[in-house]
Amino acid sequence: MKKIGLLLVLLLSTIKFQAQDKKYNLVIGTYTKSCESKGIYIYDFDAVTGVTEFKSSTENVINPSFVSISKNNDFIYSVNEDGPKSTASAFKYDAKKATIEFVNKQEIQNPGPCYIINDAKNVITANYTGGSVAVFGKNKNGSLTELKQLIMHSGKGINLKRQEKSHVHSVQFSPDHKFVLATDLGTDNMYVYQYQPNEAKPLELKDSIKVKAGSGPRHFAFSKDGKKLYLLQELDGTVSVFNYNKGKLQMVQETTVVAEGFTQPFTAADIHISPDEKFLYATNRKEANTITCFKILKDGKLELASRNSTLGDGPRNFAIDPTGNFLLVGHQYTNNVVIFKRNTETGVLTDTGKRIEMCSPVCLIFTEQ
Repeated sequence: MKKIGLLLVLLLSTIKFQAQDKKYNLVIGTYTKSCESKGIYIYDFDAVTGVTEFKSSTENVINPSFVSISKNNDFIYSVNEDGPKSTASAFKYDAKKATIEFVNKQEIQNPGPCYIINDAKNVITANYTGGSVAVFGKNKNGSLTELKQLIMHSGKGINLKRQEKSHVHSVQFSPDHKFVLATDLGTDNMYVYQYQPNEAKPLELKDSIKVKAGSGPRHFAFSKDGKKLYLLQELDGTVSVFNYNKGKLQMVQETTVVAEGFTQPFTAADIHISPDEKFLYATNRKEANTITCFKILKDGKLELASRNSTLGDGPRNFAIDPTGNFLLVGHQYTNNVVIFKRNTETGVLTDTGKRIEMCSPVCLIFTEQ
């Protein structure tokens, strides 16, 4: 009996440990001027139950609409959309305590930053309004140096309202970290920059890839092996699949997030691959407000699997938790995060009924605790 009792205690302890091991921090960036928001929020997220709990937030941070976590999980970097006074900010992040502390900020010298990435040496922003890419260095204490490099794009597209000039919408490191790729919604181009992190000017333009006129490239996702790149175009809803090799892109497929026969206004938004790389998801806003699921085939091409309402207005950003159990959609205009359960076999999403009510959530990132 004593042995059985001991085994039960060990089993319960193991189950408890595993449950605790599936808790993550959920970091959320927001817009702060349309409603009451303190800036960046941290929630506890249980990847077994989908239950969230508020932990902490910043105070009086202006429009941290996109955030990026350092590799060591000890700093958070954000853009601060504030017209010509726009900045990038650094925050000390204690993941275990779920606290965030302002360190410093630097002027971008260009308006409308909307995306940010970082590595051990640099922090890089995509600046939509200004049509540029900005690079800041990192000091030893994690703070930002003054602006190191500002690259201005030029040109325009065929959509006179949305493509009157360059609008850089996102930047990402290539999987081998030798390049930085940037999407330009205004010029229908993807730009490939050679990345040399220790140089005074880390970025050097190597190539540009033209996509369909008027499509408006926005966000993109790499496969884990770095051989495929999936690009979502905001203006026409196209998802383009590319072979990727050492900074070179070759298109192999085009599909769409727009439902057949849908004729109302839409703007495609965000794109992510599930942790097991079986499915790809992409959101579509305005009158559509949907999230489309594609099955990723063995050759990396996409096959439509399902399409759901996001149950809110303005699904600008979403995140899949690291276990793949849940998908969370941030709604910019209905001011909430909707939590969906994922069927890991089919990719289908089911509403859990769980919500995080908050002002204008526009960036969601999971981190370890």
